[in-house]
Amino acid sequence: MTKVACWAHARRKFWEALTSATADASTVLAKIQRLYRVEKEARDAGLAPDAVGELRQSKSRPILASIHQDLERLSKSALPKSPVGKAVAYTLNLWEELVRHVDDGRIAIDNNSIERAMRAVAVGRKNWLFCGGESGGQRAAVIYSLVETCKRLDVEPFEYLRDVLSRIREHPADGLESLTPRGWRDARSRAVATIAG
Repeated sequence: MTKVACWAHARRKFWEALTSATADASTVLAKIQRLYRVEKEARDAGLAPDAVGELRQSKSRPILASIHQDLERLSKSALPKSPVGKAVAYTLNLWEELVRHVDDGRIAIDNNSIERAMRAVAVGRKNWLFCGGESGGQRAAVIYSLVETCKRLDVEPFEYLRDVLSRIREHPADGLESLTPRGWRDARSRAVATIAG
């Protein structure tokens, strides 16, 4: 497992520091914005993960080096308890995790998409207080995870669940991977290609 950190959270710390240290915070914010422009360029071009990694190596790595220099400089001059001092400490403490996305084009620069996907769970938390105890809560968590995975893979969740739940009891245990949202989608694509071909 690879631990990564979220640039949106680091950016928010500097945004909050704008009121007290405008010049220092805005310099770092502008450079973080340049990182996001590289991500937009990759997204707009529809690049595969390997190409995203190459683009990040050539464009994001120099920006990150510049940000790191700014952070090192600010760590010596900013008061530790000031908003900019806290933003600098937060970012430097997570630096290795923040730069991991540069080496792997599959890793997102932030976790905004995951937080958006899980927002429905957080908002409805009180509504599900009484889902039948701990085992009911675990089952609900599995269903939510499957539904969100379906959405990320452009699989219609209701169709997926209806089909998989009707077949899972008789499905061989060693072939359960074909019932994951990705496996199910890929099997459907192969079946359509066979019929069309």
